Amino acid sequence: MIVDKVIGLFSYDISIDLGTANTIVSVKGRGIVINEPSVVAVQNDKYGKNKILAVGREAKEMVGKTPSGIQAVRPMKDGVIADFDMTEKMIRYFIEKTHRRKTFMRPRIIVCVPYGLTGVERKAVKESAMSAGAREVFLIEEPMAAAIGAGLPIKDPKGSLVVDIGGGTTEIGVISLGGLVISKSIRVAGDKFDIAVVDYVRRKYNLLIGERTGEEIKINIGSAINLENPLSMQVKGRDQVSGLLHTIELTSDDVREAIKESLKEISNALKDVLESMPPDLAGDIVEDGVALTGGGALIRGLDRYLSDIVRLPVYVAEEPLLAVAKGTGRALEEIDLLQQLAYE
Repeated sequence: MIVDKVIGLFSYDISIDLGTANTIVSVKGRGIVINEPSVVAVQNDKYGKNKILAVGREAKEMVGKTPSGIQAVRPMKDGVIADFDMTEKMIRYFIEKTHRRKTFMRPRIIVCVPYGLTGVERKAVKESAMSAGAREVFLIEEPMAAAIGAGLPIKDPKGSLVVDIGGGTTEIGVISLGGLVISKSIRVAGDKFDIAVVDYVRRKYNLLIGERTGEEIKINIGSAINLENPLSMQVKGRDQVSGLLHTIELTSDDVREAIKESLKEISNALKDVLESMPPDLAGDIVEDGVALTGGGALIRGLDRYLSDIVRLPVYVAEEPLLAVAKGTGRALEEIDLLQQLAYE
């Protein structure tokens, strides 16, 4: 313990919410210091080596717009590492950006990962962080981090239920006495919504748009329920019949139709968790309801949509986009909580 405290004087601790869509980095005692897209722009030279051109926000601006020889890569896919090398470079970049001055010791890092990751996938996350310069790496499961960030009473002898809809996965967890009683992870979340919008626009309007445009449509007019005053926006793309540029008007009803199958998969996963819940915990959920976190929680009317299906109160947590990052950061702040929740 004394050795750890001495090391702590010369080191700094970092928590990383390594998301499919965004990476959020917190530093112990300072809070969130980085919130950027999980994108790396690379240039392939004539020797086949990758040169990093940009990481984060700057790299995302290049998605779908790069010339030959330059790629904008998303190293995380469906909540897991799809490109080990690029993930390591991205983590290293964020670590160096977080702490520019030289330190005597490498940082201790806690990384948030989806529930149900295989041993191989967990090892890949740890090795990426270690290769990027970590002294020690802990992993914490996303439903637990989301519950902590949403302010749920995770240490109490009562059930709390959280649904975290991120970029690559939707994580559902029932927490009691500081542990996950039941948890489920499905690879249906924000990215699938974007793709569904792109496919719908292509099928219905013969218009080709990119995933970035699909994401903008989802954010601007996305809805899970029938809105009293439907929203609309102008969408530009390429007509797949004539090949010419074309503009259409898309409504929130269009988006609801596009993402209805993905929303159905999420509601079915939530029903599965509720059906396998111990009766004593079920009573707590009936009383306290279901907390929604993650970017997907911001889709208009999603709380009402899920509430109508499961017949329970459903509410959007405060700052849902940051809930997982805040929970991961809190686990880092409270060392006893870190040791209880993190696993290697």
